[in-house]
Amino acid sequence: MNSFGRIFRISILGESHGSSVGVLIDGCPAGVPLKDKDFESDLLRRRSGVQGTTPRKEADLPRIMSGVFNEYTTGAPLLIVFENTDAHSNDYEQMQYIPRPGHADFVASKKYGSFEDYRGGGHFSGRLTLSLVTAGVIAKKLVFPTLINATLKEAGGSSDINSAVEKAFLDKDSIGGIIEVTATGVQQGLGEPFFDSVESIIAHIAFAIPGIKGIEFGSGFMSAKMKGSEHNDRFVSVNGKTETNHSGGVNGGITNGNDLIFRVAVKPTSSISIPQNTMNIKTGEMTSLVVKGRHDLCIALRVPVIMEAITAIVLADFMILEQKIPRIIKSH
Repeated sequence: MNSFGRIFRISILGESHGSSVGVLIDGCPAGVPLKDKDFESDLLRRRSGVQGTTPRKEADLPRIMSGVFNEYTTGAPLLIVFENTDAHSNDYEQMQYIPRPGHADFVASKKYGSFEDYRGGGHFSGRLTLSLVTAGVIAKKLVFPTLINATLKEAGGSSDINSAVEKAFLDKDSIGGIIEVTATGVQQGLGEPFFDSVESIIAHIAFAIPGIKGIEFGSGFMSAKMKGSEHNDRFVSVNGKTETNHSGGVNGGITNGNDLIFRVAVKPTSSISIPQNTMNIKTGEMTSLVVKGRHDLCIALRVPVIMEAITAIVLADFMILEQKIPRIIKSH
């Protein structure tokens, strides 16, 4: 549904062109210092502005509605909302009958019987990742000194990101990308065997991000081409440090203390300016669709900070489960 986590539990809400989007966070310990300005850095990284991102300009100013008193979390549910102020809803009228190829328009209509908010993708929009980044800011505080860094390694199949974006811009097309996440200082023993492995839970929330189509940990798919003698990470220290890290910091679904490393594949944005021959589901006839509105031609440019956020959310929940994070943070 729209919630994730067991103790540090987040629920996302809102639609792309609705009045607001936001996140409800339950299970956050009391005593975490929290101010509006704490969100600025990560929200800025997610915001559009550079070539290849949407021209839509939202202030993205957080309104902390509950769960904070005297600039500390109270232990009660945190509700943080953001107003939508720059929506051009008329651009999406045709989406009621001509769903965008590759987008959730068609399945949303079938799922909700045409009662869904189709404007800007509604609840299926990447706009909702604002909620994830917001929760991630708090989660990063909880997991510190674990540090999480995500970088865009390639876009459109090229490591020359700027050139790939420029070409897509000139072609009026869209491109995808690959993002690598590295978490250093991860505690040992986080995760469970089988269904609640670290990989399982990270993959679960990663695929909640619109456009994510693949994930791999450590050497990932390359490991299928390796021998055991090549892939095995030999121990070089009694504390579990290994010579290599083909496992990506996880064995048996449990963190081993080495860097947690994984990569995700982001698909090209569905909304493109090139005319597409597709179905008008109202008339039952094929028609030419030219997508209006303002869209990212490379959404992967804005995904790294979202990946950092979801990693922090997962680690925070695991650490609370393992009682590595207390119910009250002694920060006064």
